[in-house]
Amino acid sequence: MKALGIATTGMLAQQTNVDVISNNIANANTTGFKSSRAAFQDLIYQNVVREGAQTSDQGTVRPTGVDIGLGVQTVGTVRLNTQGGLIATGNDLDMAIDGRGYFTVNLPDGSEGYTRDGSFRMNAEGQLVTLQGHEVGPGIVIPENTVKVEVNESGVVMAFVENDPEPVELGQLTLTSFMNESGLRPIGNNTFLETEASGEPVPAVPGDPGLGIIRQGHLEGSNVNIIQQITDLISAQRAYEMNSKAIETADQMMNTANQVR
Repeated sequence: MKALGIATTGMLAQQTNVDVISNNIANANTTGFKSSRAAFQDLIYQNVVREGAQTSDQGTVRPTGVDIGLGVQTVGTVRLNTQGGLIATGNDLDMAIDGRGYFTVNLPDGSEGYTRDGSFRMNAEGQLVTLQGHEVGPGIVIPENTVKVEVNESGVVMAFVENDPEPVELGQLTLTSFMNESGLRPIGNNTFLETEASGEPVPAVPGDPGLGIIRQGHLEGSNVNIIQQITDLISAQRAYEMNSKAIETADQMMNTANQVR
């Protein structure tokens, strides 16, 4: 009887499903967070009777076979890169991406990370950095005595210094796109890394074809749909319970068979 092993794979799959859903719910208020879903596929099949097997000397063949599946396995977590809602903050250094693209972040090891979280701040040297203190590429330094910072939709950063009515242009923020955004590897802190699956990063100016624009004074909220996640959680729980019931039933059947004399 293979039911014990098959139902076990089902319970493990639903446990993974619950883990993914729980992470989505936990990040319902995380800036720029993209929800994920677990993807599954069936395992190999035991072919008891093959389809198309000859059933008589007259050449008739079996229209269907007997194929018994051996369970399910998790093949990946698919990230849903839909746009999150924009939240007005009024902070000059908060920036949201309205559309596709990622901010580039210079990580301590010299590599580049990518993020949708535009809750930037200024460090002691005046550099524009993330909340973890990582410099935002390509590198913006805000002068002393700056009274106001403006960032237009194309990512041009300007500063009004003291009483000077004319702004000083500080630099140009760029956005990076990937052929396969779902192939980026999450490492925490709202940051992703390039992989072979994602393709090479393509930097461009905000507003270019296929890229979003910058919304200063806003942050992108999480795209988690709480109602959908709760529904999925209930469904996963019921599937887990049914797999558990299948194990219990298989055990009872084996116990009955053992008692036959």
